[in-house]
Amino acid sequence: MAKKPPAKRSAHKGSKGFRTKPAPRRGREDTLPSREEILAFVRESEGKAGKREISRAFNIKGDARIGLKRLLAEMTDEGLLSGTRKEMHETGKLPPVTVLEITGRDDDGDLIAHPAVWKSSDGDPPSVLVLAHRARGEEREAALGVGDRILARITRLETPDVEGHAYEAEPIKILPRDKRRLLGIFRSRSGGGGTIEPVNRRELRAWQVRQGNTGDAKDGDLVRFDLSARNRQSMAEARILETLGNPNDQRKISLIAVHAHGLPDDFPASVMAESEALIPFSVEDRTDLRAIPLLTIDPVDARDHDDAVHAEPDTDPKNRGGFVVLVAIADVAHYVRPGSRLDKEAQLRGNSVYFPDRVVPMLPERISNDLCSLRELEDRPCLAVRMIFDANGRKRRHEFLRGVMKSAAKLSYQEAQAAIDGNVSEKCAPLMERALRPLWQAYAALARARDERGPLDLDLPERKILLDAAGRVARVIIPERLDAHRLIEEFMIQANVAAAETLEAAKTPLIYRTHDEPSKEKLKNLRDFLETLDLQLAPGTGLKPEAFNRILARAKTLPVPELVNEVILRSQAQAEYTRENIGHFGLNLAKYAHFTSPIRRYADLIVHRALIRAMKFGPDGLTDEEATRLVDVAKDISDAERRAMAAERETIDRLIAAHLADRVDASFEGRIAGVTRSGLFVKLKDTGADGFVPVSTLGQDFFNYVEEAHALVGNRSGETYQLGDPVTVRLVEVIPSAGAVRFEMLTPGKKSAFAQIKGARRFQQRRGRRR
Repeated sequence: MAKKPPAKRSAHKGSKGFRTKPAPRRGREDTLPSREEILAFVRESEGKAGKREISRAFNIKGDARIGLKRLLAEMTDEGLLSGTRKEMHETGKLPPVTVLEITGRDDDGDLIAHPAVWKSSDGDPPSVLVLAHRARGEEREAALGVGDRILARITRLETPDVEGHAYEAEPIKILPRDKRRLLGIFRSRSGGGGTIEPVNRRELRAWQVRQGNTGDAKDGDLVRFDLSARNRQSMAEARILETLGNPNDQRKISLIAVHAHGLPDDFPASVMAESEALIPFSVEDRTDLRAIPLLTIDPVDARDHDDAVHAEPDTDPKNRGGFVVLVAIADVAHYVRPGSRLDKEAQLRGNSVYFPDRVVPMLPERISNDLCSLRELEDRPCLAVRMIFDANGRKRRHEFLRGVMKSAAKLSYQEAQAAIDGNVSEKCAPLMERALRPLWQAYAALARARDERGPLDLDLPERKILLDAAGRVARVIIPERLDAHRLIEEFMIQANVAAAETLEAAKTPLIYRTHDEPSKEKLKNLRDFLETLDLQLAPGTGLKPEAFNRILARAKTLPVPELVNEVILRSQAQAEYTRENIGHFGLNLAKYAHFTSPIRRYADLIVHRALIRAMKFGPDGLTDEEATRLVDVAKDISDAERRAMAAERETIDRLIAAHLADRVDASFEGRIAGVTRSGLFVKLKDTGADGFVPVSTLGQDFFNYVEEAHALVGNRSGETYQLGDPVTVRLVEVIPSAGAVRFEMLTPGKKSAFAQIKGARRFQQRRGRRR
């Protein structure tokens, strides 16, 4: 039987590939293409299919275009087509290139997305499987996560896959995160509808929600929403897209930050299954360290313990007065192997995120709280570094071991410090001579070397929020800084240095923890400010931390030492993870890498794998493929760290704001913590709450912003408000969901300060010259 000849084909501008060329049609509506022909053309077009492309494909010219326009409008009204006249697609179908929002992950851990824009009349939005976890950016490839918006190339599946995905998406570009999603707290209204309160302090307004646009949201729920188009006659209205939970009901106000920053707080089923299937380690081929009385010293409420320490006098006669220090770290690399689902999930998260009301961990509890946690009196795998120090705390040599250890005791910082101070608990008594005293003796030597090295010595106490049983702020404290804290900190720093030195010597790729020196611009601003306090910072760049420490020491004699500490902190660069080494300015170290916290930081896990590779400790070390990606990994985990810091800070702001919500009109003592053209930021003394005083509320005078003096200065009166000034303020407004607090200034500005502020005098002189 003869084959039927193929249909004649012709390429049409505006679409890719070849299409059957329809017969020419001219002039009359009855010669227009049928609805079926238009739908077939739109369906088959892999590129843009708008009115112009349809006209060209069907050879429609002249007056016939009016008929085509009417036909396309009818098809849109009938629900057959969606889109605009420049780009149309079948109703209920995604165009070949579209914007998606990554909304979650399936049981295998793969990212799933839904269209960012979807009409409710088109039914439920289709589920899209994101083929890759990376998208091309302007400078590099960027890792994707839940909450990101991407521009993606879409492929429609003939039939949905086993997970129900109707499409596959190849990411083209990740879109800016600050436009990622709109979140708010829904407040219902009697009779239907309601309002949405902001969770972003830059959006201090409410949005109206009409009845029928509330979805299944209940009063107090955190919701994701979009806004209707604005026009000149009406304000934008909100339509709720998704209900994310109620922070008050769950006693988890951090729920807002988790969703606002797209933190992955639930582990996919495949990751959990992989963690549950892990087999405990074998002691074979490991150095046995179980006879050494290693101690874990952590906060009282710590659940995972990833470091243990031990020290003893060095018996080598050539190192009289020296010490042998052993730092043992949980061997996470034994369980989390390169390329595994656990590994991909840990890299996606980058680090654990710690909120007052919960922890979003980097690894499942099966690993972080069980298999890898250095539990008291239980065998655990570890990577350890044995370091030899002389009597002055200078390191003479070190070696790394892959071992098995058994923690002799789990102690809190307070319990260990109390024992050294003479208040020995029953638990600490048998550990004093064989563990605790040698630790403090070794630390005394290391502290001498630290002082000689001269790291940046900022004194900025951190507040800690204590919650009650209902998840509300009970009180805010400043924990005492103990020698026990400093001891562990210094031992960890030395272990991190040893890791960097070993990997550099072995020429093994690694990720450094780096901290650049302050920029020229920040140094200039700092010098200008210090001049207003008659403090002088040495000229030029290339300063060492000791130059800043001299300023900090002199500031202790001033009324505002906290102010100087704060301004010097602001002048510093931000620490980050990098593939190339530029040293660590703040610690005054030439080589530094994070090694001591692999349970909660992915950077440390990479360094562990690099050490395993360099020391030939086993087959689970850094792979060649991983080594080629370290630049991208370093950038991703630096971004994840900043994301975590922002989420933690915002959650504290919201908790404190909620704590103050019933104290409107009360007066508080505080200090000016920030000065801008638009007003003053004030930090309260007792709670550390940050609030804003608008410049428009300061009085009748016009206030000039003097940047180099960090001050607002009255144009006529010379009344001055400067960074660090103690003030009294009245609480005017609180928006807990946004962590926003507004104050009214009760303290008058310093009357005589203007003439004393050199920066203000320079400001006046420049202003006079401009006139």
